[in-house]
Amino acid sequence: MNRTEQKRSIYQHFAAVAKALGHEYRWELLELIAQGERSVESLSQGTELAVATVSQHLQQMRRAGLVRSRKEGRFMYYGLADDRVISLMAGLREVAERNIAEVRQLVDSFHGDGSELDAVDADELMAQIESGGVTLLDVRPEQEYSAGHLPGALNIPVEELQERLRELPEGQTIVAYCRGPFCALSEDAVQLLREQGIAAVRFDSGYPEWKASGLPVQ
Repeated sequence: MNRTEQKRSIYQHFAAVAKALGHEYRWELLELIAQGERSVESLSQGTELAVATVSQHLQQMRRAGLVRSRKEGRFMYYGLADDRVISLMAGLREVAERNIAEVRQLVDSFHGDGSELDAVDADELMAQIESGGVTLLDVRPEQEYSAGHLPGALNIPVEELQERLRELPEGQTIVAYCRGPFCALSEDAVQLLREQGIAAVRFDSGYPEWKASGLPVQ
């Protein structure tokens, strides 16, 4: 095999990884897996997809090196192959948002209530954490919070927030975060908090992106 053939063979493998990301269900599955290891049944419940459909997509992503699997009893569990998968997804998302007008329009529509204007990025959030001027609020389910979260974050799932407002410290801005840039849980939380007169903004990404950037987690 000459050098040109070798190069094309390498590119073929790169293309196989890209092809494995070529379905919207797989992006949805990866968003959940990025929160922590999940069983096929749990992923089926989280996406409302049939177990057989979920299993098929996971097997294709495993062959492409995007996820890893292990068996425990009669259950199969999946996790990210490594945090570079999150970086890959972020890079593809940024290219699409910058260069495809329809994607920009869809993103603007997704954040249609204007709350994206009050989002903070990772650098700003890290500075606020170090200054002690904010309270981090993780509004994901407890299972995902237990698998990993931003340092010092309180966990109040968004569906419990109304009844647990008294657990939030007074006099600090609340920064809510959840699964990623297209997880609506944090936006719902910010809206609820503002309706109660509580200063609140959201983190413009999520736990997986924070972790993949090498920032501290617990």
